[in-house]
Amino acid sequence: MTPLPDAFRRVPLAHRALHDRDAGVIENSPTAIARAVAAGYGIEIDLQLSADGVPMVFHDDTLDRLTAATGPVRARDAAELCTLALTGGSDRIPTLADVLDQVAGQVSLLIELKTQDPDDGALEAATAALLQGYAGPVAVMSFHPGMVARMAALAPDVPRGLTTGSWDESYGQPTAVRDHLRAIPDATAVGASFISHEAADLGRPRVAELKAEGLAVLCWTIRSPETEAAARRIADNVTFEGYAAALP
Repeated sequence: MTPLPDAFRRVPLAHRALHDRDAGVIENSPTAIARAVAAGYGIEIDLQLSADGVPMVFHDDTLDRLTAATGPVRARDAAELCTLALTGGSDRIPTLADVLDQVAGQVSLLIELKTQDPDDGALEAATAALLQGYAGPVAVMSFHPGMVARMAALAPDVPRGLTTGSWDESYGQPTAVRDHLRAIPDATAVGASFISHEAADLGRPRVAELKAEGLAVLCWTIRSPETEAAARRIADNVTFEGYAAALP
C-alpha cells in the first residue's frame, strides 16, 4: 500500500474541478482547474483515452453531452479532441499532460480512470508514463479493480484507491458484478490506500471495516454544507460541487 498524502484527507476536492456551468465554467476544463487552484481546493478529474493513446481529461465515454460532436471519445485522436469546444464555455478538451503542467503540484490531484472498452490497459499505461516524475500530491482511482491493479504494477509509488458505491441497478452492470463490487473485496489485493465512496451509501458496514483497517475514506458527490456535515461523520474528506466547501 502506498500511503495517501495528508492533503487528500484535509482539503476538500472539487468534483471535476471547480466548475459552474451557469458562469460558463465547464467540468474538467482548464478554467475550472484554474479556479480550484486559486481557491486552494484539491481537484478531482476524469480520464478517457483518445484513439492514439493519449489520456484526455473528460468524464463521459462519448462526446455528445459536453460538446457539439457525437460518438465515442476513443474514436478520435488527441489533436482533434483538443479542438473540440466544451459546450457552454470557452474551453476545449485538455489532455492529462496539459493539466499536470497547469496544476504543477500546487494542490492535490485525484485522477479517476474511467472504465474502458476495450479493457486493454492502454489508459493505465499512458497515465503511468505521464505521472513519472510528477512532483505534486497525486493519486489515482477507478471503479474497475483491474485497472487499479494495473496501476499498482505500472506506477507502484502513486497512491491508488477504489471508487465504490451502492452498485444498485442504475449502474447498469450484471447482478453478479454489482454484488461483487458492492462488497469491496479487492481493496487489499490492489494495494488501495483509500476508497472514494458514494455519499448516500457511507453507512455500509464494509466502509467502516476498511476505515478501521487504515484506509482513508473519501466520498462523492457532496452538493451542500448539510450533506457535507453528515458525510464527515464517517468520511475523512469530501468531493464536492455546487457550493464552496469549507477549507481547513
